[in-house]
Amino acid sequence: MSGHPSVTGHRHPSSAVFDTAPGDSPAIVVDAMGGDHAPDAVVDGALVAAREGVRVVLVGDEPAIRARWDRDVPVEVVHADDVIGMGERPRVVRSRVGASVRVAAARVAEGQGHALVSCGNSGATLVASVLALGKLEGVDRPAIATSLPRLDGGTLHLVDVGTTTDATARHLLSFARLGDARARIDGVSRPRIGLLSNGSEPGKGNRLVQEATALLQGCELNFVGPVEPTAAFEGAADVLVSDGFNGNILIKTAEAVIGMLRVHATRRVQASRRARAGAWLMKDALRQLREDVDWRARGGALLLGVPAPVVVAHGRSDAMAVRAAIGLAHYAIEARLIDAVQGALRPSTGSTGSSGGHGGPSLPPSSDPSSHASSRTSSARPLPGVASGGPAA
Repeated sequence: MSGHPSVTGHRHPSSAVFDTAPGDSPAIVVDAMGGDHAPDAVVDGALVAAREGVRVVLVGDEPAIRARWDRDVPVEVVHADDVIGMGERPRVVRSRVGASVRVAAARVAEGQGHALVSCGNSGATLVASVLALGKLEGVDRPAIATSLPRLDGGTLHLVDVGTTTDATARHLLSFARLGDARARIDGVSRPRIGLLSNGSEPGKGNRLVQEATALLQGCELNFVGPVEPTAAFEGAADVLVSDGFNGNILIKTAEAVIGMLRVHATRRVQASRRARAGAWLMKDALRQLREDVDWRARGGALLLGVPAPVVVAHGRSDAMAVRAAIGLAHYAIEARLIDAVQGALRPSTGSTGSSGGHGGPSLPPSSDPSSHASSRTSSARPLPGVASGGPAA
């Protein structure tokens, strides 16, 4: 992208190394008050990113933020005196215009930032983003997409993991198009789209799965049919589509199993001198395995369907996870995520149940966002089915 810094990644886009001068970097607006460990962990993670060259705008309690920040590193701080709690219902965002996530989303909508990152209440982040940014044309419901490693070395993109708990078949068709765009920016030329189900045989799945299967079979996407989680993680699909309820359960179960296995492995290693010696010999492989499955290294999930990159980070994020979330936002800008999503939505424009007129253009390659801020429109439509509480990433 012209005028934007180059990003070189390793295993995860969110682990990118920022290679730029701060003045040339797109601005990542961070809700400094969102998350279980805010503002300290958020400020610490943002500071790491800033030292690597990314331009960060922190929104929240300015005295608390500046008290934690390194005075030798320039930073823009926007004061916000209200915070949406992790346990609050997302709808309260509508009346809390001074809340940090509302102010942060407004900065992006006004052209004073290129992307938004929040570790706070995921439902609140969704509502704040739609209120400030609107939705892309052809999107009825935005969706949260997260990425997980597959056994074959590829990446599985799971869409949706929390925005729409009571989805319709048309919602799942829209989510499939959003997931297709997400996989394409990672270099997958024709993503295989699977539908989360309890089996791949005809007749498997509930009514929603069967109705969505019929729609997906008749669309332009590379639909491979209903897919079980085991097959998806083995490499049967690049994108796994689900309603937000089951997707959220799947991702949280995966996190819990990974955490449990890590605890058991640590206990086994510490149980004997021989085991500790073996672990030392395997330390490089074990370190790489830990990086592959550590949710903190992936930063968070992308909210797809709004006209600017929005990263919904985990509520438990520490500094490492916050830095990775900023890296994911930066990657989405560099990879032109919004352009990819708009391209994927073109076949569905006017046919997915969206009333239209609530979207906006993608971020242009210019590093000055002010030229396109006025072209975004806000949406005051209610968002039923939004999961409350912490992030689903």
